[in-house]
Amino acid sequence: MNESPALALHRQLKGKLKISSSYPLKTKDDLALLYTPGVADACVQIHQNPEEVWELTGRGNTVAVVSDGSAVLGLGNIGALAGLPVMEGKALLFYEFAKIHAIPIMIQSQDVSTICTVVENLALNFGGINLEDISAPRCFEVENNLQEKLNIPVFHDDQHGTAVVVLAALLNVSKYFQTHPQNLRIVVNGAGAAGTAITKLLLKAGFQNITVCDRDGILGEDYFDRDDHFGELARLSQPQPRRGNLEQALEGANVFIGVSRAGVLSREMVKKMHPQSAVFALANPTPEILPDELEKTPVVLSAFGRSGVYNQINNVLAFPGLFRGALDVRAKKISQKMQLNAARALADLVSEEELSQKKIIPSPFNNYVVPAVALATATSAIEENIAQKPLSLSELQNNLKSRFKEFEIIGISD
Repeated sequence: MNESPALALHRQLKGKLKISSSYPLKTKDDLALLYTPGVADACVQIHQNPEEVWELTGRGNTVAVVSDGSAVLGLGNIGALAGLPVMEGKALLFYEFAKIHAIPIMIQSQDVSTICTVVENLALNFGGINLEDISAPRCFEVENNLQEKLNIPVFHDDQHGTAVVVLAALLNVSKYFQTHPQNLRIVVNGAGAAGTAITKLLLKAGFQNITVCDRDGILGEDYFDRDDHFGELARLSQPQPRRGNLEQALEGANVFIGVSRAGVLSREMVKKMHPQSAVFALANPTPEILPDELEKTPVVLSAFGRSGVYNQINNVLAFPGLFRGALDVRAKKISQKMQLNAARALADLVSEEELSQKKIIPSPFNNYVVPAVALATATSAIEENIAQKPLSLSELQNNLKSRFKEFEIIGISD
């Protein structure tokens, strides 16, 4: 049987990560400095002053990528072992885009308390925790519990990374349509982790007219009394109590945001949307509607979660810069304000002259993305007084310039 190019490459590589030393080990003197007896000096220093761990080890530039494999891509609950290739890929992106070391941690349990206990006991090795592919509603509990107990950022990327990039794209949709965010009628299809975070961040950013749908249709007034995230979403999102299915929700809507499953959006549904319409079909690996199908509709703007298309709504536009900024100032968490400012910085990377149907969001390979997002994140943390290592603007800029020497950081010149 012929293997796909991706599978063949994974088989050839036997893992997408490797460990390399940051100092050459060539002589006995090197060994004495890096290991025994010299390493004892660092141990004693940390024992006497635990804060020294941030200066004497790699903790401050290392992130754990934690998953239980319960919600992997669009594949669902395939388990921790099968989810390992994704977490290796995530760790690769951390390093390639933000020069952050990341370690996959796969947990062979889907029990909230077990996951939290494992991460709590491993946390002293890391400057931040990136939660990945943990299904809702358990992901909300895991993130909240860990963030309360740990003094480092705990960030569920499927929620907040997705929300940041969607917000950035929607800010530019508003500019393209020359309308205020509150005037856009938005339908979010999918009430899981991503849909919940997207809705909350959009509301915080001034998008007011949002309808959320799940498999059964609109989260309307019959959800209002529920004491779960579905009830919270229904109460938050509904400008007026509504009922109906996805097709009814889309009548006259300006924006469809799909974080659900393949094939749920038809051409007929899209044709019922407002003449100024945008479709974000973000389900992976197969979107809610395929690009060639969408081209047969009058939709004005489109974006997808998959690679190989223009306007790719990919979390890699957010999480490397968010963690880079948070780690540089040792932020206790990645707050909603940090996310909002990161999204605005990301949106601003597309100038008014560049803004077009095929460019409402920068490419992940735009060299300005990570430093711009990192700078916005770090300055927000300092303003909120959640940075444990507050730096001046010039210090932040110099840190970024030293890490990303191959290009000028946007807005910064020598």
